[in-house]
Amino acid sequence: MAIDDIRNDLGDQTWADVLRAMDRTYAELVDYQEQLESRNAELTNLRHFLSSIMVSINDYLVVADKHGAIADASASFSALVGIEVADLAGRPLRDFIAEADADGLSEAMAETVALRRPHTHSANLVTPDGPEPVEFSIAPQLDRRRKSTGVVLTGRPMGALKRAYAELERSHEALKQTQGQLVRNEKMASLGRLLAGVAHELNNPISFVYANTHTLEKYLATFETYFERVQAGASREELVALREALKLDRNLRNLAQVVQGARDGAERVRDIVEDLRRLSADGAGEMTNFDLLETARVAVNWIERGARADLRISYGGVAPCMVRGRSGHIQQVLMNLVQNAVDAMEGMDDPALRLDLHYEGARAVLEIRDTGPGIPAAEAQAIFDPFFTTKAVGKGTGLGLSISHKIVEEHGGTLELVERAGPGACFRLSLPRGGTA
Repeated sequence: MAIDDIRNDLGDQTWADVLRAMDRTYAELVDYQEQLESRNAELTNLRHFLSSIMVSINDYLVVADKHGAIADASASFSALVGIEVADLAGRPLRDFIAEADADGLSEAMAETVALRRPHTHSANLVTPDGPEPVEFSIAPQLDRRRKSTGVVLTGRPMGALKRAYAELERSHEALKQTQGQLVRNEKMASLGRLLAGVAHELNNPISFVYANTHTLEKYLATFETYFERVQAGASREELVALREALKLDRNLRNLAQVVQGARDGAERVRDIVEDLRRLSADGAGEMTNFDLLETARVAVNWIERGARADLRISYGGVAPCMVRGRSGHIQQVLMNLVQNAVDAMEGMDDPALRLDLHYEGARAVLEIRDTGPGIPAAEAQAIFDPFFTTKAVGKGTGLGLSISHKIVEEHGGTLELVERAGPGACFRLSLPRGGTA
């Protein structure tokens, strides 16, 4: 083969190789271009997504470089400080932080950049409407080599939260005042019923004492008249006639009865005062042993005095029944239970109340049963809830049983509504057993 032919063949082959290389390079360029366009599309979508986040986020979002200059910010932050987002770029973040908080926030940002560890810091933002307390969560901004290039701050406004807490505190305080007022109303209602019974009970013996005192005054006048004539030296015949006219013999016979009646009335008043003294004992001191039966009798007597109808009251079980507690507080509980029973039987024929006492191991138990209409099962579950009442509007606050339940619990006892055969409701009071009488 001639040398020229060989050269021609080599040239054609080289040219073909060059063309194939160009084809491959072009194909790679096209593929690279497609990948680049895809990445650009992804970046564009990501930029739009981030922009939508920056616009819609309610919390304050700020991106700053390692020197504290703002690179980007959310629309909420821009609206808060009153400056457009574009005008915020490049400005130091500390320009928008209260002077007293600026150094602390800058140190927290520097520490986040250096240690690449999130921090939380509170600071006041400077706004046209005044300082706004914000809690910032500071996170490091990292590049592809995991080096810190800046920080991302997410701020949550604390002003609204503080205002909400303040409003909640005001509402809670108002609720406590309302509850306190209702408790006072309940106590005043109980006091009113008690005073009605006291007034009724005191009226009888005091009226009796007053009437006997008036009689004694009349007797005194007749005796003074007689003895004046004696001292004047009247004759025996005149004194006999005067004695008969003044009816001194009859008055002398009645005098002992009048004195005894006045004494009985005074003693009755003394007993009422003694009951009041025991009832008014607040029981704030140490717990003592006392007879639950006697305490129950006093409670029943007071409620019975103020009742508008005659009650059949009976007792059963052990006597005395010793418990340990504060008698004044338990007295209030029993008065409330008895009063509720009396109210439930209002208007009924032959209302009756039964109190049974017994021991169950280390507990003393008192069951109070009435002959009223009872408590429906649907209401029994809520009977001790505050403000729950089965009475008509204006006749009860719904706090009596709730307060009683709490008092009994403080004594280490229980107060419950129990089911028993027969009419009416039955409450069961259990208290720690006390020593012997």
